[in-house]
Amino acid sequence: MSSFFLGRRAFIHKSGLLLSGTAVALLAGRDALAKPANKNAESDVAILNAALGAELEAVAAYQVGAESGLLQKPVLDLAVKFQGHHKAHAEVLAGTIRKLGGDTVAAKAKYDFPVQTLKTQADVLRFAAGLEKGAVSAYLGAVGKFNDRELARAAASILGDEAMHWAILRNAVGEDPVPAAFVG
Repeated sequence: MSSFFLGRRAFIHKSGLLLSGTAVALLAGRDALAKPANKNAESDVAILNAALGAELEAVAAYQVGAESGLLQKPVLDLAVKFQGHHKAHAEVLAGTIRKLGGDTVAAKAKYDFPVQTLKTQADVLRFAAGLEKGAVSAYLGAVGKFNDRELARAAASILGDEAMHWAILRNAVGEDPVPAAFVG
């Protein structure tokens, strides 16, 4: 994959991150590393696969919201945009896992979403906000566990995107978009 959010170059320049050549190559899907040579790489693959599974679930959840018929046009457009972000995250994570020599998790055939409780646009937005909050917490917990610090920095960048999604969705339903000084 040759892009991450706005494209590899834009991502590096706009994010202010100074990623190593290895990390950029991993995120761009280029050959930078051979098969996992040690337990550290295997551990990073496990973390990346957990993140990939969550991203695939988010893609499916936004699809449910988009197909619900409950979202009005501007909100539907935003949901599709956020789904696109999750697809981009998933593609980058999968490519990185493969470059590290790992096998990627697959999307589930069916997710157990509470569709029976989604009766209004606000219900869908609150559901999505809850998923985004969970993603923020998951990435926050994962960042410190990476052995490769450049992968940790990249995961932290995804965490920032998830936090923006969460804040925007909270705001859309009239809730305080930033309810606390810390996320946890």
